[in-house]
Amino acid sequence: MRIAKVEAFWLRCPIPEAKQHRSDYGLLTAFDMTLVVITTESGLQGFGEAKAAVGSSGVCASIVSCVENELAPILIGQDARNINELWERMYNGVRDHYAIKRGRVFPILGNRGLTVSAMSGVDMALWDILGKSLNVPVVQLLGGAIRDRMEAYASGGWAGADAIGEQLLGYTAKGFKAIKMRVGVMDETVDYSIERVKAAREALGPDIKIMADAHGTFSVPEAKRFCRGVEDCNLYWMEEPISPDNKKGTAEVRAMTTIPIAAGESEFTRFNIRELIELSAVDVIQPDSAIMGGITESWRVAALAAAYQLELAPHCWGSALSFMAGVNIAFASPSAVVIEFSSGGNPMMYDLVEEQIQAVDGQILAPTDPGLGMTVNWDFVKEYKQ
Repeated sequence: MRIAKVEAFWLRCPIPEAKQHRSDYGLLTAFDMTLVVITTESGLQGFGEAKAAVGSSGVCASIVSCVENELAPILIGQDARNINELWERMYNGVRDHYAIKRGRVFPILGNRGLTVSAMSGVDMALWDILGKSLNVPVVQLLGGAIRDRMEAYASGGWAGADAIGEQLLGYTAKGFKAIKMRVGVMDETVDYSIERVKAAREALGPDIKIMADAHGTFSVPEAKRFCRGVEDCNLYWMEEPISPDNKKGTAEVRAMTTIPIAAGESEFTRFNIRELIELSAVDVIQPDSAIMGGITESWRVAALAAAYQLELAPHCWGSALSFMAGVNIAFASPSAVVIEFSSGGNPMMYDLVEEQIQAVDGQILAPTDPGLGMTVNWDFVKEYKQ
């Protein structure tokens, strides 16, 4: 099953004004992604996503160039089923033969950053091809689903203190029993972030799980003050309290609070996650398959979570493709118990593909369709290709 073509498309789709929101990233008026398409000699296609940014909007031109000009020459003519080998060849570059012979990495200079993001989209597409070729979902390739359904949490929560309760109740009205809200520098002060969380808890009552996500924008002292201020709100986790560049600081925050600390969406490869674990910085690991290094690397991270008895919660804020990658990994892992479900304006989740992604009564069912189970809407691609 040889690879005949490797393509990448930067897609940018406007978000309808009624579904736009403002956060520390500013007013989000459009959603960006890189769609990676791999075609075999038989015509079978696999689809993947590569991200230029953790949030909704980012310039993807460099990822497109990397996929088509750097990675494609490595891939074309190779057997698409040899995913592990191809991952090592992309990651190690011209020294790949040393890595394969000696059993350790000889990474390229771009072993973090957008090159790994580009690899992520390629890797995801390869898993999609393998599943389709065998007529099984990716989760089956990973050993099968551990459970038949999983709780989803509604990911949103940008409203001010006077409206956050109403916004979050809109999520629970759809059956969600867990929600995530944003806090941090977007609130200007730590006190206002605390006020918003308290307002959320008052509106939702004691039984709804609440996660708070600071997008890495608090300083260490601010994060500590926030955690002290919301200790009585029973947060399920505090996500990225401070910059991912300060892993020791994250560990310092974790050491002073009983609130579980989540991180990992901004990290590249298992090696970055290993650092977080070694520093005792996290309780919840959040790999993003469109950033981390694809399904291959996220599954390695899942093994770390299981070994260290940490919760795994894949970051699924992106297109339908990265969402389904995270879902397949989560269902195969004993460490995952809840999955992110985008509740903001997200055309890449709902309009990019022909299938309808739904959470029923706040639950996601185990995947059953071949590969990632998604069919790309080519009319959408043609309209929003940059």
